[in-house]
Amino acid sequence: MSLAPFDHQPRTRLIYGNGTLARVGVLASGLGGTRALVVSDPGIVKAGYVTRAVSFLIEAGLQARVFGDVRENPSTEDVDACVAVAREFKADIIIGLGGGSSMDTAKGCNFILTNGGRIQDYWGVGKATKPMLQIIAIPTTSGTGSECQSFALISDAVTHVKMACGDPKAAAKVAILDSELTVSQPHRVTVCTGIDALTHTLETAVTNKRNAFSSLYSREGFRLCHSGFSRVLRDPKDLEARGMMQLGAAYAGIAIENSMLGAAHSCANPLTAQFHVVHGEAVGVMMPHVIRFNSHDPEIAAIYKSYFDGDLADRVSELLWEARMPRNIADYGVKEEHLQELAESAAKQWTAQFNPRLPSVADFVELYRAAL
Repeated sequence: MSLAPFDHQPRTRLIYGNGTLARVGVLASGLGGTRALVVSDPGIVKAGYVTRAVSFLIEAGLQARVFGDVRENPSTEDVDACVAVAREFKADIIIGLGGGSSMDTAKGCNFILTNGGRIQDYWGVGKATKPMLQIIAIPTTSGTGSECQSFALISDAVTHVKMACGDPKAAAKVAILDSELTVSQPHRVTVCTGIDALTHTLETAVTNKRNAFSSLYSREGFRLCHSGFSRVLRDPKDLEARGMMQLGAAYAGIAIENSMLGAAHSCANPLTAQFHVVHGEAVGVMMPHVIRFNSHDPEIAAIYKSYFDGDLADRVSELLWEARMPRNIADYGVKEEHLQELAESAAKQWTAQFNPRLPSVADFVELYRAAL
């Protein structure tokens, strides 16, 4: 692999280990926080993790308020509701506790709370002109790697277009990886987020922005996710395997920050928008076909070969089968007559430009047809 130039600036302190949620209060206080807004979702609130986090914050002398209404695939409505609570509370530090949706909502809230306007104003990179609040990210899933990224992915509530709003100031100051928080998640969440993390490692490995730094995290992220995924499916209480998945997902997040994503994610977003396919399932069902498409480039095929000594596309399909996830988009109601519209939407997705082989609309049609 040619060694492409890179400029990596570590922005997030990464803390890994069982029981590390207990450090959130001391860490928040150390960042100068006095009024902490905890951003989460109803499932995490019900699991009791939010109550525990709040108790640690109060124990460290902070006041705390909870916004616990984040929905899956957060929209501008979720962000606006969160901003209203943050403003009323006068939050000076934000805790994103949950899956990628909670962490994205926390970042989205931070943009508007500190810089004003609407989240649409920050679609793109580096559009926040004023300082932003410190964020502590605490993932309870092993999927998006949002804790190690400076982007918030927010859907427009009207158009359903997924907007990537990125700024170095939006990156979490601290990420706490406590594997104990992932044990209670339902099987479906485990498999969808796990497949998402796995696809992150494989897409970042081959993008046209990949470099020596991102490749380290893509490769190690794949090793951890690939090794841990089947173990977690066999024994959901395997804390060591849960830890491998969570750390692998975080490493994949670092890789995304330095390498971006590719065609599988471009294909996935229209499936989510038009057929309400859960994101992890959407990228998973498309990944084997994207691998085959990219493998026509000998250099990319060699990278895939170095990751798995066998047919990597077939291996991803096997993992989908192990997880009892659909391997055909027809299972979601997609038909031949939908492919052109899906392809035209996929070609407009921001990740398409980073795929090692730039797909045309016709290529996207064939990718969807192969997955049909």
